[in-house]
Amino acid sequence: MESSLGHDDPSSLGEYRLIARLGSGGMGTVYLGRSPGGRTVALKTMHADFAADPEFRTRFRLEVDAARVIGGEYGAAVVDADPLAEVPWLATEYVLGPPLDEAVAVCGGLPEEAARVLGARLCEALSQLHNSGVVHRDLKPSNILIAATGPKLIDFGIARAAGDDRLTRTGTAAGTPAFMSPEQATGGEHGPAGDVFALAGVLVFALTGHGPFGTGQTADLLYRVRYGEADLTAVPPEMQPLLASCLSKVPDQRPGTTQLGSSLSETHGEFADFLPDAVHAEVLRRSEAVWEIEPSRLPLWEDDFTTVAPHSRERSVRRRRALVAGAGTLFAAGGVAAGWAWLGTDESGRPARSSSGSQPVGAAPKPHWKTAVSGAAEFQVFLAEDYLMMSSEAGLTSVAVKSGKQGVINREALDYSLPVADGKRIYGIDSSNAAVALIDAKTVQFRNQVTPGEDLDVKNPRLLTTHGGLIFYTGTAGKPNGEEVSLRLAIRTDTGEEQWRQEISTPESTAQVVAWKAGVLVLALENVETMWGVSTRTGKKIWSNSFPPNGEGEERVVAFSHGRGASHYYLGFQEIIAVGIIDGKVSWRFGKERSNPTRKERSMFYGVPIFHDGVVYAVEMGYGIVALDAESGTLLWELETDWAADASYLSIPAAGTGYVYFSVDKGRWFAAIDCEKRREAWVFSGSDEAGYTDLLAAPSAKKLIAVNGNTVLAFPLE
Repeated sequence: MESSLGHDDPSSLGEYRLIARLGSGGMGTVYLGRSPGGRTVALKTMHADFAADPEFRTRFRLEVDAARVIGGEYGAAVVDADPLAEVPWLATEYVLGPPLDEAVAVCGGLPEEAARVLGARLCEALSQLHNSGVVHRDLKPSNILIAATGPKLIDFGIARAAGDDRLTRTGTAAGTPAFMSPEQATGGEHGPAGDVFALAGVLVFALTGHGPFGTGQTADLLYRVRYGEADLTAVPPEMQPLLASCLSKVPDQRPGTTQLGSSLSETHGEFADFLPDAVHAEVLRRSEAVWEIEPSRLPLWEDDFTTVAPHSRERSVRRRRALVAGAGTLFAAGGVAAGWAWLGTDESGRPARSSSGSQPVGAAPKPHWKTAVSGAAEFQVFLAEDYLMMSSEAGLTSVAVKSGKQGVINREALDYSLPVADGKRIYGIDSSNAAVALIDAKTVQFRNQVTPGEDLDVKNPRLLTTHGGLIFYTGTAGKPNGEEVSLRLAIRTDTGEEQWRQEISTPESTAQVVAWKAGVLVLALENVETMWGVSTRTGKKIWSNSFPPNGEGEERVVAFSHGRGASHYYLGFQEIIAVGIIDGKVSWRFGKERSNPTRKERSMFYGVPIFHDGVVYAVEMGYGIVALDAESGTLLWELETDWAADASYLSIPAAGTGYVYFSVDKGRWFAAIDCEKRREAWVFSGSDEAGYTDLLAAPSAKKLIAVNGNTVLAFPLE
């Protein structure tokens, strides 16, 4: 399905204007584009680091050649290509139809006759490819598009001429484990018979909704492919012998594509006549939807922001809520298009100062809507596009960001461990089967299960974060000797396949993700004394750092926010500390020597910092707001307020186009700070009995969400 362009995606490739993303993988990204004449195309590119490698450039050129070989009858017709460009790209027709895996997910398994016709048409496509001396080598449901005119083979990224081992050498396996041939799984030669093996697996999936060798870890799948028997129990009896022969471990015992096609179906007629009504409806829906897609680009926060994670030795329930609320808050901070104006120095050369008492504070705007979540005193809030999802001991419920309309409460299948969100999708743990699954933010129902916990043999899963098509989590697993070990894992959100797993120490299993950037996750232990960077590709540690407390019982707040040009996360301790995400080195410190009487009263001095457009903002407890240059830590300006002594140092700030917002105290819920004029714009006052307020910005709806107790309010985001 299409999604908005990322902030750093190109605006065009060749003469084609990019409209949306269609998908992204380890090698490159596929976009939806339009020509100057209005033709809609799919454009595939390589990631920049692969484009710099001559071997991968050759592979891309061969992919273009293979796509031309298959042609428009059995594939997506090549419209244009430039494999020699700085960023190589390939433009093909945009096929109006879903991939087979999505069609089965939406419409269920195909009837036998439809599957037979599908298989026969795919045999024709493979015959054309094989007769040209090319093998596909990655035949799987997601690489087969179901159009009304017939199935289309796509993605020839690892296709090559039969017998050519220049790019994928013997001894290395390339492909998708669940649909590999045994010879491919051992790194051997995958010829045309290997494509027949994969096609049989695709047909099993089309009929039953699962592959012939199940799901699970890559090593387990490869073992079953090589030595296990295919599970054909759900396949129609008349098709079982034929598919079993295609799934023979011996390539010479498999039928050729011509023989297989004849055995599957000799029926002639329009392909569309054999498709179920539900598939027809999905094809028609996509055919109409593609013309309704308007160009859109995600703000910076969608791509680069992650959780703000307050840590404290006390108030653990509040910390749990703040952990989640922070994700949406700092997403919003990065989504602001307008730049912050900093005010530099006054005539004396000192940082500019202002006092909230020198100018009157205006009236707060009226809330756009207000709602309360019954049955829960506190809850966690997640933002997923147009909906807020609340999680508590009472269950899951959602609220429409624009209208405030509250949905039903899902009281079942909720494992009360924190879900994770990326601002667009939310994942949780379904307690009915310990599976990581996507949560529909509107209906708060679990769907699109990512992977069953038992298949990965991981117990007690705890989600860390989701980013870049991966879900990171921890758990335990048993060794052959009966010993239990702690693990940190990453799985793909699209297939559930395991990316990596690393054995970790028991204390590490309690760590939280506090930052990420450029392939590095930053994790911290509960007391924030120890932090380390972990590679998102391998799970291995890259660096470690420690920040020992300055006194017994010191409260700690750690926050990460990232915007264009920034590469640090920021700690709010007795001083504000900027730490490099890539190397873990401290770049600057601010505030330790500043004079303030509250330093004697509490050890923690600064609240959660927030970053935007080169400036870091934070509450200096007992004084007011400080604005720092993000690269050097230099004080740019400061604002004295009368509420700073009672501000919540655990609450998450938010940012709009011209204001930053900070939680104040129990009677005055939060304050809006005008960054250009260096003054309080207004303060919203609520019930004195309420606790501190968590703030979350929803820039697409232009709403500031305020969460206090079980009450949620929406204000204009300014």
